Amino acid sequence: MKNFALIGAAGYIAPRHMKAIKDTKNTLLAAYDKNDSVGVIDSYFPKADFFVEFERFDRHIEKLKYEQQLYLDYVSICSPNYLHDAHIRFALRSGADAICEKPLVLNPWNIDKLQKVEEKTGKKVYNILQLRVHPSIIALKEKVKNSQNKKKFEVDLTYLTSRGHWYHTSWKGNKSKSGGIATNIGVHFYDMLSWIFGEIQQNIVHVHEEDRAAGYLEFENARVRWFLSINSKYLPTDIQKKEQTTFRSITIDGDELEFSGGFTDLHTMVYKDIINGKGYGLNAARTAIQIVHDIRNSTPLGLKGDYHTFAKK
Repeated sequence: MKNFALIGAAGYIAPRHMKAIKDTKNTLLAAYDKNDSVGVIDSYFPKADFFVEFERFDRHIEKLKYEQQLYLDYVSICSPNYLHDAHIRFALRSGADAICEKPLVLNPWNIDKLQKVEEKTGKKVYNILQLRVHPSIIALKEKVKNSQNKKKFEVDLTYLTSRGHWYHTSWKGNKSKSGGIATNIGVHFYDMLSWIFGEIQQNIVHVHEEDRAAGYLEFENARVRWFLSINSKYLPTDIQKKEQTTFRSITIDGDELEFSGGFTDLHTMVYKDIINGKGYGLNAARTAIQIVHDIRNSTPLGLKGDYHTFAKK
């Protein structure tokens, strides 16, 4: 049984980590969040200690180590994006491996620095890249690998996940803290695309606003037009009529990739891989972090070139 601590226990994604820790038959010793809406812990680890001040959380981890000989094996990190780097460092310096949500960090040079901390502490950083364990995505990767197609695949990625006014007030609406919309809701798709289609060759941004972004990515084996939005008004008409708030579509050479299901236990699958000595480390995250960094710092081109049709909206 492995010992875990959790940072960011009140966040949206934290229950998936709690479930993964429990499903892999491990234990959560302590959790931290500056917000105290964490009653969900009772469903998984009611005996876990909880702290709303990081200093007391830090002290508790030290007391467990020196007074009870309880050592952390892993620290799971679900905190806001801009804090990931600092919380990963805390995990490694506490003698634990870090399991961190996406985006791992906001800038590629943060990865370089974390590699030095890994070397100094002897501990590892793992990123939650759950689409890499999704059966449909794995099948697509194999299809591309075995393809005799001499032309690049034509890919259209469309992802709309509606968010209310709260989003812009929270840290997620602050570009310096979240990295902006492409980083916050798009990073796992960019990772998936690079994992499947190879090295990034071109990165063009057509539109980049607080509620939507669109661009063109060219990989070794694919030409990708992408569109992301958190604004419900950009949802297709038929989706709006059904009163649905999310629309996800990936077409490859005109064929729809079906991957709407199978998301329930992906975090648990990732945790199993990590505990079994596998998992994706710092270098695996590098390409996607470089892509979102470049998108964030690009000047939008406007409706020129090969752009996604939704960019007109």
